[in-house]
Amino acid sequence: MAFFKTFINSPVGPKATHFWGPVANWGFVAAAMADILKPPEMLSGNMTGVMCLYSALCMRFAWMVRPRNYLLLVCHASNETVQLYQLSRWAKGQGYLQLKEDKPPST
Repeated sequence: MAFFKTFINSPVGPKATHFWGPVANWGFVAAAMADILKPPEMLSGNMTGVMCLYSALCMRFAWMVRPRNYLLLVCHASNETVQLYQLSRWAKGQGYLQLKEDKPPST
């Protein structure tokens, strides 16, 4: 019981934004996971790229802020992973990641 009370009143407990911010951000991860079943043509390359940048910046913030916000760090690391996968699916669908075939020089 003492552990639970300590957690409730801690700087990263449910009485602080250090707790509710990461909880809300798990929605980004859930949405990206739901989009895995969609065809790559329905993905937005711009938005996925922005989400990758956003998560990378927030991971740095979560590491540098005092007290360190490990919940936010894990949330954005998960989001970064899923968004990078979605970005690779979008790039393959657009033809950016295809191997270029060498054409023999025409004479």
